Amino acid sequence: MRYLMALFVLTLTCQAAHLQPNEILVVVNGDLSDSAQIGQDYCRKRQVPIENLIPLSLGNKLADRISRRDYDRKIAEPLRNNILYRKRAGDIRCLLLIYGVPYRVNGRGALPQDAGVIEKAKEALAREQEANKAVGQKHSPLSRQLEASLARLQGKETNASVDSELAMVLFPNYELYRWQPNALRESLEPIGWRTLMVSRLDGPSSDIAAGLVDKALHAESQGLQGHVYIDARGMDQQQNTYGVYDRDLVQWAEALQQHDKLTVHLDRSSELFAPGTCPDTALYCGWYSLKHYVDAFDFVPGAIGYHIASFEAEHLHQSNSPQWCPAMLRDGITATLGPVAEPYLHAFPRPSEFFGALLDGDCLVEGYAKTNPFNSWQLLLIGDPLYRPFASDNND
Repeated sequence: MRYLMALFVLTLTCQAAHLQPNEILVVVNGDLSDSAQIGQDYCRKRQVPIENLIPLSLGNKLADRISRRDYDRKIAEPLRNNILYRKRAGDIRCLLLIYGVPYRVNGRGALPQDAGVIEKAKEALAREQEANKAVGQKHSPLSRQLEASLARLQGKETNASVDSELAMVLFPNYELYRWQPNALRESLEPIGWRTLMVSRLDGPSSDIAAGLVDKALHAESQGLQGHVYIDARGMDQQQNTYGVYDRDLVQWAEALQQHDKLTVHLDRSSELFAPGTCPDTALYCGWYSLKHYVDAFDFVPGAIGYHIASFEAEHLHQSNSPQWCPAMLRDGITATLGPVAEPYLHAFPRPSEFFGALLDGDCLVEGYAKTNPFNSWQLLLIGDPLYRPFASDNND
């Protein structure tokens, strides 16, 4: 008992070291040769032990989505068993999913045992709506509460990115409705070992997915230098969530003025950067052009960026998709993030926090894990999890 208590205290007081190659499980689709090859190459290039490469049988055709039942049976259960039964819990901190592993998991739908409760909830909601209509009211607090309860019972908004769901694969039970708080947010201390960091190598083609590692390694060896393009919307005075994110972009731009290797360009107008106006892009963040990429950027090797908008990773494998994630990957970006469905604005990492973590020396997946608000939800991270673009700036 004293030993366990001492171990617990030690865990509380020790900060987690940076992610190491042996702490990553590389997850491939064993039925796709491209997936297996990319996974093997990653292990070789990043010195990940080959026994940490986990092949799953997920079919010999590239698939974007997977049913909730198949996700549980073919992805979650094998990975959970590998970590727990091989006594890796606490030793494995990160999952790297490789091109060929689906990235969208469907919602679970209503549970059969809830059928009677659902009918009663529908009847109660109908009565409340009639009462509201009689007094000329669209909604009441009770009707909103009943609508939320009914949505939960019906299994609405229980779809997610595979990646975000797998962050919680070691949790025995949690509610599948919208999101769960990310236990790693702001701290990667060992006490949070149950939550995993997750990234993927993916994109519109296997060649693009494989090339993400080479570009990351190039930037690490040469140093990431170039221009930072920050596209705010002039909404920073608004007292709402839009104003919060717009202010964050402006404040991030102001903080970056102190960085001697990066030239910062801030646009506070409602217009986006025009095509061809952003040469030598090293870092980018902006908003809001829904499902419509504007080709303004010439990305340098190692470039990192994301566009704050819904659905931008919904069709990651489409070679001609206008969504921002696949389009930026086609254009040569090295790492990005985005949602596979509607995430709501507050689900995005704050730009100043995410890029700030990278500038402080964190690797890509650490920066994301520290600043991502939710798991079991819609966002995913694309890029080499070990990529540390600013490690040399921190003498580490």
